[in-house]
Amino acid sequence: MSEQSIKVVVGSRNPVKVRAVAKALAMYYPDAEIDCQGIDAPSLVPEQPITTQQTRDGAVNRLRYCQQYQTADFYAAIEGGVDMFEDGPATFAYVAIARGEHLSVGRGANMPLPPSVYQALEQGEELGPLMDKLFNTKNIKQKGGAIGLLTNGLATREDNYVHAMLLALVQFAHPSLFQQ
Repeated sequence: MSEQSIKVVVGSRNPVKVRAVAKALAMYYPDAEIDCQGIDAPSLVPEQPITTQQTRDGAVNRLRYCQQYQTADFYAAIEGGVDMFEDGPATFAYVAIARGEHLSVGRGANMPLPPSVYQALEQGEELGPLMDKLFNTKNIKQKGGAIGLLTNGLATREDNYVHAMLLALVQFAHPSLFQQ
C-alpha cells in the first residue's frame, strides 16, 4: 500500500457509512488519496439488529464478505443496532476494519431511545423508517439518522461512525503495540 492511494471497500452502499470510513482514514493518512467504495454486503443478521451480539456480528459479517469478494488495502463495515441496557434501551453501532488478516472491531456511543421506539423495534420495525414516521422525515438513515433527530441536530450518525472508526484504527496506527 502506498501512501499516495489507499483502496478501501466498505460493506454498505449507504453514503453515510462510506463517508464516515473515508473521513476516518483520511485523518490517519492525510497525504493519501482515499479511494473508498461501498458494496452490497450481507450482514447475515436481522435487518434491525436488536442485541449487541447481532450488531457486532453484522459488522464483522459484512467485512468478511468484502474480504472474500474484493481486493483492497482496507476493508470496513458498520452495523447499527439497538439493545436494552441497565439504563434503558439505546442505539449504537459496531465498526469493523481490517488490513490483511488484522481485524479491529470498535463500538460507537450509546444514544438512549424512547421506550415506545424500542418496543416497536422489538415488534420488527426498523429504526430509520420508524424515525421517519415519528419526525415526518424521508430516508433519515442515509442522512443524520435517529441521532440527528433526537439530538436536535447536535450530533449525527456520521459523526458517531467517524469517532468509532477513529478509535478502531488505533491498532493500525500503532501496530507494534497490538502484536501478540
